[in-house]
Amino acid sequence: MDRAVFWEAGLEEKILIVDDSSDLLRIVQLCLERANYKVFTAQNGKSGLQRTYSEQPDLIILDVMMPGMDGWEVLTRMRELSDVPIMMLTAKGRETDIVRGLSLGADDYVIKPFGTAELVARVQALLRRSNSPDASRTTRYQDNGLNIDLDRHKVLVKDELVDLTPTEFRLLSVLIHNVGKVVPHRALLTQVWGEEYANEVHYLKLYIRYLRQKIEETPSTPRYILTEWGIGYRFREPAVAQ
Repeated sequence: MDRAVFWEAGLEEKILIVDDSSDLLRIVQLCLERANYKVFTAQNGKSGLQRTYSEQPDLIILDVMMPGMDGWEVLTRMRELSDVPIMMLTAKGRETDIVRGLSLGADDYVIKPFGTAELVARVQALLRRSNSPDASRTTRYQDNGLNIDLDRHKVLVKDELVDLTPTEFRLLSVLIHNVGKVVPHRALLTQVWGEEYANEVHYLKLYIRYLRQKIEETPSTPRYILTEWGIGYRFREPAVAQ
């Protein structure tokens, strides 16, 4: 997602806090709102995932020790939804816990108790990094007659413009942004259709077939959209570096 900050236009960066402690939620929400952030809260993992999808936050602060779905599972699921910066805020300060959080995709790890000034400074630092231009984010693809330009919403096959539906284009965009990487079924479903469709694999298979029919020379033996059986799909890297 785009995280550019437009302070002149009055648009605030959005932060989601996920913690089962009402007292901590109030404290963190207050200090972040004083720093001019727009804050949303959730008191359990399921609600946190729903708000991640509905609010599209610029940063997430996530507790580890929550009843039901704990922070580790929430972190893993969030990483399927988004590459948004995630800060773990927890009393679990052992080195093994910190390493686990970072290896699962957390961007920072703050140990309770913490100072509010330190928390705001860490939030600002994470947002600065995430707002920096990402040169590695793929928006164009060219290989063997297939030309894709996501910024211009154009797909050409042998110089012929391909007409994609909005859903087909969203699906193609997720695959191109992750070119060369396996994207799990669940990640594709949640990013294209929403969290409520996370288990509807038949939707995904149907639209993968539609896409293949439009961009593959031989859809039954695809060159670009490759199936990783039981896992997801991978868009083939171009033969020549772009």
